[in-house]
Amino acid sequence: MKLKCPICKQPTDSETSAEFPFCSARCRERDLGNWAVGKYKIAVPMMDESEPEEIETNEHSHPESSDNDE
Repeated sequence: MKLKCPICKQPTDSETSAEFPFCSARCRERDLGNWAVGKYKIAVPMMDESEPEEIETNEHSHPESSDNDE
């Protein structure tokens, strides 16, 4: 697969570049540094952060007991 390096825009190829999708180790490290300093941000959470709390709350508010079924 041929793409342009997301850092320097040089052409790179997945079949010939071990650093793909980057053109070099330098660009790969610059990208990692950008993440580390907070230059890149995810605008919207992938999932609703309150959702796991609701699941936990429902499990605790409705405990299932097999002792009462017999």
